[in-house]
Amino acid sequence: MSAKILVVDDEQSIRRLLRNTLERAGHQVIEAIDGRSALAMATAERPNAVLLDLGLPDRDGLELVPLLKKEGDTVILVVSARDATDQKVAALDLGAADYVTKPFDGEELLARLRVALRHRGVSETAPKIFRKGDLEVDLDQRIARRGGVEAHLTRKEHDVLALLAANVGRVVTHQRILAAAWTGPEEAPVEYLRIVIRNLRQKIEAPGAVGSVIANELGVGYRLLGDH
Repeated sequence: MSAKILVVDDEQSIRRLLRNTLERAGHQVIEAIDGRSALAMATAERPNAVLLDLGLPDRDGLELVPLLKKEGDTVILVVSARDATDQKVAALDLGAADYVTKPFDGEELLARLRVALRHRGVSETAPKIFRKGDLEVDLDQRIARRGGVEAHLTRKEHDVLALLAANVGRVVTHQRILAAAWTGPEEAPVEYLRIVIRNLRQKIEAPGAVGSVIANELGVGYRLLGDH
């Protein structure tokens, strides 16, 4: 899957590293060194994805996430040295597809980019089926099967699994899951979500393989791991 990628970073060495990694994978690379040039290039070039640093010289990269999203159906991956949980949550909640912390592994970054681009290209009318190994989740019918046997999930478990499956390979923050699956005047505590995830894992993951389907992004949220 070849794509046009906009790299936004004020450090030349990082831009060079990202360019080499991306071009080796067959992608076309364009570059910007600050927020102003990033927005201009996003408008003019219409990249398929943006690799965005947060520590830019003219403005905070977090401010750019919603602005870049307005420029079109662009996938945004934050690539930043900031490793604080609140920064990751903020970027994801603003619309970033993923968050990669510097220093990064090139192959992991490419894998996350592939997932994000693949998710962007999925048609809204495509069958909503998630598969991993012997697990199959039909999002329309709200049925999960492991080894051909239906896993009897509660309504809340279905809601959480469906949200994760609709974003397979991408981190979904605690706040987003709670807002989608719990309704009421007060926000449900994260502990409620942990209980649901624990029960889900017992029903859809093989014995002794905790985290093989639902991965925990510590302090941030959860990621459903699909077949590659």
